[in-house]
Amino acid sequence: MALKVFDLRCDNEHPFEGWFRSDGDFESQQTRGLLECPLCGSKQVRRLPSAPRLNLAAPAEHKQEAALPTAAQMQALLVKMAREIAANTEDVGERFAEEARRIHYKEAPERGIRGVTSKQEAEALEDEGINVMPLPFAHLLKDPLQ
Repeated sequence: MALKVFDLRCDNEHPFEGWFRSDGDFESQQTRGLLECPLCGSKQVRRLPSAPRLNLAAPAEHKQEAALPTAAQMQALLVKMAREIAANTEDVGERFAEEARRIHYKEAPERGIRGVTSKQEAEALEDEGINVMPLPFAHLLKDPLQ
């Protein structure tokens, strides 16, 4: 079976690919709100202009192991990663920048933390030598993980 590969982008400007049976399949999924950015969970997804590309299935005797995980496997990996982060870090919420500085300057015990901060504050932390890693799947940490 041949699948069409489309370049997609969410309203947060995250690029990703979508594989569809047809143009109609893409349009149907978009209309029904089934498309979602794998990085941030946004359902505001648009198709970008791109050269047509097909993913053609190899004959059964030439099939090889798939190199890329399926969408379901990727989602499962993201949920597993979110669970690990939730289990091994402390949620400091809006106090993230303050607590990161306290840890960096040894005013608080060293530990893994997660929380919320502005892009400008994250850049200021980086300028101070404090490593910050934004979580593109942070929405998975907010809801119960299934």
